[in-house]
Amino acid sequence: MKFIFIIALLFVYAFSKPIIAVSIPPQKYILEEIAGDLIEPLVVVKPGNSPHTYEPKPSQMASLSKAKVYLAIGVEFENTWLPKFKEQNSNLKIIQLDKNITKQPISHNSKNEDDPHIWLNISNLKIIAKESANALIDIDSTHKKQYIKNLNLFLNKLDKTDKEIKEILKDIKSRKFLIFHPSWGYFAKEYNLEQIPVEIDGKEPSPKELVNVLKLAKKYRVKTIFTQPEFSQKQANLIAKELNIKVIKVSPLKENILNNMLEFAKALKGK
Repeated sequence: MKFIFIIALLFVYAFSKPIIAVSIPPQKYILEEIAGDLIEPLVVVKPGNSPHTYEPKPSQMASLSKAKVYLAIGVEFENTWLPKFKEQNSNLKIIQLDKNITKQPISHNSKNEDDPHIWLNISNLKIIAKESANALIDIDSTHKKQYIKNLNLFLNKLDKTDKEIKEILKDIKSRKFLIFHPSWGYFAKEYNLEQIPVEIDGKEPSPKELVNVLKLAKKYRVKTIFTQPEFSQKQANLIAKELNIKVIKVSPLKENILNNMLEFAKALKGK
């Protein structure tokens, strides 16, 4: 019986999927595109929460103790929590997916804060996908060919999405858009757009700054203010009322990042 029990344990161990921890839902989408069902993704920041201030629950900490790899992407809560994850799980390998990505300021008004929303950009997604694939191959070389094959399919899908976005935006009337939390800066840069942020360095604007935002919005005849469901809508609604424009909620944290970018492009175009 003891021999059978040991064999059963070895069988379970051999066929168990490695747990790969990630910070946000878009990373889960990327992992599943590359790995399929060969891994078990563990998302720390669940939909509806902010990666700027998130605190993992005790149940998540317990799950993280079983993870093989943590794929960090440079969001704010990682600064505090990655050392704690490592302290709890000394075998956890932490890989920074953003190490080869050139950061940009979160807005023109921000001098001290880099924009963490690097995944909202096709060029950056290619880097993130390749780094994710390398991490998977490193811990599971048995499936190397499958990971590489799936990576190449995903890279092709990124190119296709890029062409679709360019087609949507080619005749856009205004290349400037109003947004409460400046989270689409990398997307804007890639498609020659400019976001006009209401928040500055993560803070609501002063009365003087708000007047300037309203002037810019009127100057460029913006028709929409974009907000995130993860944040309060109160001030955005007041701005919309003042300018007589509509409010569109769009989350940078939606899991299907490619569909999310396409939907955002359509909203910019007014489709």
